[in-house]
Amino acid sequence: MGIRTGAQYIAGLKSRQPEVWLHGRRVTNVYDEAIFRQPIHEIAKLYDMQHDPLYQEKITHICEETGERANNAFLPVKTPADLQARKNLYEAYAKATFGLMGRTPDFLNVVLTSLYCNASFLEAYNPQWAENAKNYYRYVRDNDLFLTHAIINPQNDRSKSSHEQQDMFTHLGAVKETPEGLVVRGAKMLATLAPITDEVIIYSFPGFKPGDERYALAFALPIETPGLRIICRETMQDGTRSVYDHPLASRFEEMDAVLVFNDVVVPWDRVFLYNNVEAANLLYPKTGIGQQPAHQTGVRGLIKLQFATEVAMRIADSIGVDVFLNVQNDLGELIQSVESIRALLETAEREYEVLPSGELMPGYVPIETIRGLLPKMYPRAIEVMQIIGAGGLLMSPTDADLEHPELGEEMEKYYVGREGISGKERVRLFKLAWDLCGEAFGQRLLQYERYYTGDPIRKRAIFYNNYKRSRPCTLVDDALRIYEQKAEAASGHDIGPQRVTN
Repeated sequence: MGIRTGAQYIAGLKSRQPEVWLHGRRVTNVYDEAIFRQPIHEIAKLYDMQHDPLYQEKITHICEETGERANNAFLPVKTPADLQARKNLYEAYAKATFGLMGRTPDFLNVVLTSLYCNASFLEAYNPQWAENAKNYYRYVRDNDLFLTHAIINPQNDRSKSSHEQQDMFTHLGAVKETPEGLVVRGAKMLATLAPITDEVIIYSFPGFKPGDERYALAFALPIETPGLRIICRETMQDGTRSVYDHPLASRFEEMDAVLVFNDVVVPWDRVFLYNNVEAANLLYPKTGIGQQPAHQTGVRGLIKLQFATEVAMRIADSIGVDVFLNVQNDLGELIQSVESIRALLETAEREYEVLPSGELMPGYVPIETIRGLLPKMYPRAIEVMQIIGAGGLLMSPTDADLEHPELGEEMEKYYVGREGISGKERVRLFKLAWDLCGEAFGQRLLQYERYYTGDPIRKRAIFYNNYKRSRPCTLVDDALRIYEQKAEAASGHDIGPQRVTN
């Protein structure tokens, strides 16, 4: 089929009925559910961009296998130009959503492409796993599907591994093998946007221990598979609020969910890894499924940080406080954060790495540095926005107030900004800011940025250990060499023109 349209994506949603639970009730029609409708249309717009002459050449390519157009998320990266084509896609989708939707279709489709390109890793353990992964990539690519994933265990007793939990199937694990497939039971989280996706892919972070074999799993299923239950978190907004009063929260709410598998049968041709702790622990470092999507999250994070910074700047300008040194200092800090992430992205793309398969990946050190900095930089941007907006963030009237003929004059008089900024303009700027820095929607975005890549402290520790192993402290060795030269001088050996003194 090649690239889908937004209408085709929506038609697919309407044709299915996954088991979705929201606020204690079963959702029977995802598209007609108010909380999902606007996010569905935002995703549909991304699909339509593939057909827009302004974007098509930048975000899609002609597939060598099929001769049809495919999204650049499915492009195997063999050259620096391919890496740039990927970035063009990430940037276009991030700008269309202001960086506020972290799990747009490009994210997981890049994971599948990496799994496809590096299927030789799976082949070393089980040739059928590799064949399954390659076939699944082609299926998703050719039908242009939208995936969610769930790769984290529920927060139960974190001091114990999966097999040590009170219930054997608190964490998702294999129950038994059948001729039809592998039966699995238990839960995984956080499945972002799960109710409005086509399929789900399951895999896990490294960290499996002996005894965890039944939990070492990787597979994919249609989202409406019998026995798969999607339990949504409480909504951050109800789907009925005015887009003019909540221009961001009303459009970009990404529902998160816990996935509960009640003896779900995974067909054998959808199993990519099973019952192998070693393979599960090596899946990330050997296939690029962590580093490649980090490129997407880096670009998205840059756009999100840039957006928050621009909102803070416009808020400060609208009420004339950016003439003060302390405000200029804070806003300058945010701008430098944006430019730091931009520079790191360009460095990661320039200093790319090549996997044994020939696939190019953005450089590990700069891309991981982005992952370490964004969880600090974005919360700081929100804090600055809150400080600059101060009490004004709490006092915005509704858009209906602004438009009412009896209130219009007072709205302009009492909500006016600095010279040249009308009351209507100032209020709408503050509404935009409140969605980002005050609403539950904005607080979810904040928490997401802190933890979207996992525990930031653990990630930074892993980064340090990898850096230490791969980059010896040669400057220190060079500085300490003076003592070797001193010893050589004392023994009468010629050390060249350098003067050595006691």
